[in-house]
Amino acid sequence: MSVPADAAGRKPGRGRRVILWRHGQTAWNVERRFQGTTDVPLTETGVAQARRAARLLASLRPDAIVASDLSRAADTAAELAVLAGLEVSHDEALRETYAGVWQGLTHEEIVGRYGEEYAAWKRGEPVRRGGGELETEVADRAAPVVLRHAEKLPDDGTLVVVSHGGTIRTTIGRLLGLRPHDWESLGGLSNCCWSVLGEGARGWRLLEHNAGTLPEPVLGDDD
Repeated sequence: MSVPADAAGRKPGRGRRVILWRHGQTAWNVERRFQGTTDVPLTETGVAQARRAARLLASLRPDAIVASDLSRAADTAAELAVLAGLEVSHDEALRETYAGVWQGLTHEEIVGRYGEEYAAWKRGEPVRRGGGELETEVADRAAPVVLRHAEKLPDDGTLVVVSHGGTIRTTIGRLLGLRPHDWESLGGLSNCCWSVLGEGARGWRLLEHNAGTLPEPVLGDDD
């Protein structure tokens, strides 16, 4: 008899791990331009970041890699795929938040032109930034992809998801069961850093956030 899945889509006791890895640096990151779904390539620094991080993540022997199809994420994933001997599955549902007219604007331009909209978003209100997607809509498309690929893992298996800062944050919030208003409390990810989710007794839990070194086991009374 199969073990029933819970509301988050997981089956208990399998010990799976999901590493959500942000892409390397782009020129628009440096310029603080909102990228969204614009396909901006990695800089030379971004490629170097991906190669360094890939060497670390490959030592965890991932079982599968899934990535956004935007080149900055796909090229980051490719560095790990070579070292891990894996194929990358690409899925447009893992793209960054579509932000309409905000895309291509610098942070200062967004605040200057759309100050009220920006302030409402920072307060945690549901805002279609630039006329684009709600954060909950991003989670609606991205989280099921992560769960679907995680379900294919062997017991104690590891999935690497290569995506974008906003998409990763909303996906983590959804998988942890946090209220959308609280997703911002997770904070951002630096280029080519990652967060780690693992299976606990009550569902997915956040083991590391914005990490750039190998995950270490938790040794103590809170494990």
